[in-house]
Amino acid sequence: MNNNELRERDLEVLWHPCTQMKDHETLPLIPIKNAKGVYLEDFEGNRYIDAISSWWVNLFGHTNEYINQKVKEQIDTLEHVILAGFSHKPIVELSERLVKLTPPNLDKCFYADNGSSAVEVALKMSYHAHLNDGATKPLFVSLKNSYHGETIGALSVGDVELYKDTYKPLLIRSIQTAVPKDMTIKAAQEAAQEFEELCKQKGDQISAIILEPLIQGAGSMHMYHEEFLHLVRKIATKYNVHLIADEVMVGFGRTGELFASAKAGISPDFLVLSKGLTGGYLPLSVVLTSNEIYAKFYCDYNEHKAFLHSHSYTGNALACAAANATLDIFENENIIEKNKKTAQFMAQQLQKFQELLNVKEIRQTGMVCAIELQGYEPQERIGLKVYQHGLKNGVLLRPLGHIIYFMPPYVITEAEITKMFDVAYEAIVNLDVKI
Repeated sequence: MNNNELRERDLEVLWHPCTQMKDHETLPLIPIKNAKGVYLEDFEGNRYIDAISSWWVNLFGHTNEYINQKVKEQIDTLEHVILAGFSHKPIVELSERLVKLTPPNLDKCFYADNGSSAVEVALKMSYHAHLNDGATKPLFVSLKNSYHGETIGALSVGDVELYKDTYKPLLIRSIQTAVPKDMTIKAAQEAAQEFEELCKQKGDQISAIILEPLIQGAGSMHMYHEEFLHLVRKIATKYNVHLIADEVMVGFGRTGELFASAKAGISPDFLVLSKGLTGGYLPLSVVLTSNEIYAKFYCDYNEHKAFLHSHSYTGNALACAAANATLDIFENENIIEKNKKTAQFMAQQLQKFQELLNVKEIRQTGMVCAIELQGYEPQERIGLKVYQHGLKNGVLLRPLGHIIYFMPPYVITEAEITKMFDVAYEAIVNLDVKI
């Protein structure tokens, strides 16, 4: 087996996500044979540092020995069971741990399969909770430039045109409010004021505000100050609007603390988690909410207040085993403190990009770094040029248009970080400078 053979077989039968398949007439797919730590290896022995954690999911390296062991142990005991009327030990243990680790008043866990599905759960649960209180509140608020997934409900509350425009006629009703324009407290205050004005006008119609705490992932890795979260929490409470924190991307240590909400010192009404939840091993997501919300659905059968939402693979035992193993590593290896040191080293490496004329801004929150380029038109596809340079030099970078970002697994070494940034630097220097 070689790369070309598998590429040809792939293109005969596969349709890849977030991809214009015509590109692969000239842009070769990279078939991966195996992976270990931060490295992906193809069928010809070429290795690539996974600088984006395979779409932000991988935390402790590929084929992590401890997580492997725990999944293997689980597969010989129980692979899956219906979660309606049944339960199992891994999901009970995982839920107990998540309730303890997340911010206060998040008391109950409701599971789904992926981030978009969990966002849908939170939206429906918020609307239904108000309905059970006798209030019909059909509107949702999200931030400008936000992204929450690609199922219909999740897409509805996002604001990235590339993902949303085609499907506008299918979407549910939502309103966008300002995101802080930068990482200053002043910007946070200005954006919060706009949200409060919106609540004054339409608060009796708004079910919830959903936001990505501190970092908007697919929205160009835009970052803002935690003061915005403090203010939004107060405003939402004042107007009886739920706060949904979408931590699908930022959860599990990406921002420098285990959860971005906890870093900001707030408790949302709904906390949405996925991606790093299983260390990047298996699909699993969860919505945590309060006993107060839970109680609104607790009723006799004929009252029709129950939350009737299900997925066939909800709470899969193998995925829960991987998630428990992931939490073991956090607890046993002091990961958050190690990450802070790694983030400091990444910050040092990031500084050299500021001197480049085609760099508009560098920014960082915890283990997430971004470089924003300037002076290019979308049709130039400079991100693709950086991606190709990275692959030629052993680094998987997958820019968001003109945003080059880094979100590596936590096990990355300083030498590997240096290579990752050096390759990106070379790629940017080699671009035509038009400033």
